[in-house]
Order: sequence, then structure tokens, then C-alpha cells
Amino acid sequence: MTKNASEEQAGDPSAASLRKSTQATAAGGSSGTLQVVEFLLGKEYFAIDLFDVKEVVEYTTITKLPNTPAFIKGIIDLRGEITTIVDLKQRMRITEESDQPEENCRIIVLDEKNTKSKIGIMVDDVLSVSTFEMKNVDTKSASELGDEMSILGIIKKSVRDKEKDKETNELIIWIDIKQLLKDIDKHM
Repeated sequence: MTKNASEEQAGDPSAASLRKSTQATAAGGSSGTLQVVEFLLGKEYFAIDLFDVKEVVEYTTITKLPNTPAFIKGIIDLRGEITTIVDLKQRMRITEESDQPEENCRIIVLDEKNTKSKIGIMVDDVLSVSTFEMKNVDTKSASELGDEMSILGIIKKSVRDKEKDKETNELIIWIDIKQLLKDIDKHM
């Protein structure tokens, strides 16, 4: 399952303007849309901006690197290019374990334009690419947590509970992956 966001961007000349519009809206407005990649870490739902993602790849053998922090899982050979893999659960200090083995994890390869190096983040599962109205994103609560949390907002996703036959809100934590990985080069 390979998803190439760069190809989508190339086909859409307004992708850069959509990204700028989304950032401006997230900063203070309630109109517009947000496109994200949703994924699981433990039992919690998270999302990062679609335009920070190059592709999603299946788990492959990771070569461990000596003398690196625990959140740097190692490196992989991705089509002839060495890519550093960050265990996002460890980087964010999420202690809850997944019910699935590591071999079932996914790797979200990030866009090099944002990270300045080849980096992939290991997550428990990639769920979907979704578009949300900014009115469904709470950025105020996230700003109260402080910049060190790297949380841009909380997305409220309406989900239909078939058993109870009613709508409920699922909360998705929208993270700033660039902020979270900004000092990664110091650890390599």
C-alpha cells in the first residue's frame, strides 16, 4: 500500500495555496479545510498534515544504529536511499502498547522539503487520508498545552455508532511533525 502525496500535489497546482490557507486558518479562523493522514499510536488517534507526507510503506527490516536515542529505531534501505526511522510512540513518550506485532506497523515517509533529510515515522497503523472543516478543529486547547507538546489542535470527527444508533465524536490529536522532529539531526 503506497500513497504518494507528492504525486497528488503535482496534479493540483493549488496544493501550495491550500497548505498556506490551512495554516492561516488553523492560526485563527474557523473556515477552510484541513487534509491529514490519520494513524494509530497505541489506542489513540493522531494525524499529521497530508502535505508533510511523501508516502506510506509497509514495515521492513530496520537496521539498528549504535549510540542513538531509543526513539531512533534505526535505518532502512528505501529503494536505494537510506532513510532514518523514528518510533513516534517513543518520541512522544506514549507507553501504551499496541495489540499487534511490530511487523504489522506502517512507516510514514515524510516529505524531504520539510525535514531536510530522509525520515520515516513508525506508527501502529495508518487509517486514512481525511479532510476536515476547520470548524471541527479545536486549536485553542492545543495552544494552552504549550509549544513543547507539538500539538496543533484536536480534531472532532463524527462517527456513527451502529450499536447505539447515534453520532459520537472521535477525538484525533493533530500534531506538528516538523516541530516534533526539529532536533533529530543532533541525535544522528
